[in-house]
Amino acid sequence: MRTHTKETQDSITPEKALAILKGGNLRFQQNLKANRNLLQQANETSEGQYPFAVILTCIDSRVSAELIFDQGLGDIFSVRIAGNFVNEDILGSMEFACKIAGSKLIVVLGHSKCGAIKGACDDAKLGNLTALISKLKPAVEAVKEPLNNRNSSNSDFVESVAHKNVEMTLDNIKKQSPVLNEMLDNGEIGLVGGMYNVETGEVQFFNSK
Repeated sequence: MRTHTKETQDSITPEKALAILKGGNLRFQQNLKANRNLLQQANETSEGQYPFAVILTCIDSRVSAELIFDQGLGDIFSVRIAGNFVNEDILGSMEFACKIAGSKLIVVLGHSKCGAIKGACDDAKLGNLTALISKLKPAVEAVKEPLNNRNSSNSDFVESVAHKNVEMTLDNIKKQSPVLNEMLDNGEIGLVGGMYNVETGEVQFFNSK
């Protein structure tokens, strides 16, 4: 697998970027890996990097974007925070990745059995985690059903909130970043949500733009 250059990055469309990630996830599910020399890639990217996508994921140890999409060094920008939501710093990182560094696709990736989402469902409070959890509460409130048993013991409710959180994060990217929204409107980049299943290794994509 070749290391991305400015030329290969320029040749990738948002649609092709998504196809590359889908292909990588399929290899991951099949326990296959593209043939790449990571040490060689480290050398080839030492003077510059040309990632084709930026992927926002949770800090969960089971959700490493490079692994589940079978990507190497220099391929993707990886942004991680518990609950995969955006704030000013993360939006700035995405703007750098796309406007300055040339990435063609933004992926917001939630996952099943998310501890941060469970904490939000339970209204958990602990030190600085309390403020983080508050960023996820709008997704809890946006899921109207069921009326009862709205906590982490209800696995279906947790998954619904995780999915809603991705949808709301996609909306927040467009609302809170004029830079990225303009690039989306111009077709320069794509924006897509996804859910990763920690049991099967499969990513299901949705809400592409």
